[in-house]
Amino acid sequence: MTVNDNPPNVRRIETSRDDAYAFEIVGHITAADMENLYGLLEGAYETHDKIDVLVIIHDYEGFDWQAAFKEQTMIGKTNALKHIRKYAVAGGPAWMGTTIAFFRPFFSMEMEYFPYEKVEVAWKWLGAEPG
Repeated sequence: MTVNDNPPNVRRIETSRDDAYAFEIVGHITAADMENLYGLLEGAYETHDKIDVLVIIHDYEGFDWQAAFKEQTMIGKTNALKHIRKYAVAGGPAWMGTTIAFFRPFFSMEMEYFPYEKVEVAWKWLGAEPG
């Protein structure tokens, strides 16, 4: 078995801007995946006070709901509110779009949801390109 036989469910995507971060999430999202994602974001906050984030979700197989309420995840979410300027999700189940639309008025960051087929539009909205 090689390393690529079992890649992580959360992967960072290089972008054309140093203050724009993109992530690909594949399959089932676990507590370890969430900790990995927030760890990567914490590193971004060390370099930039404000960042833009795109999360691309495909082949979604569910979410470990316990992960959403773990202390480390809650700390990551709270810290993200201080640093994220624009936040986009492309793909995943349709309820993610409804959830983002519901919470949009309560946050100072710009938030948008795009169907997976519109990932190019999400990149444009973010003002960055993969690369």
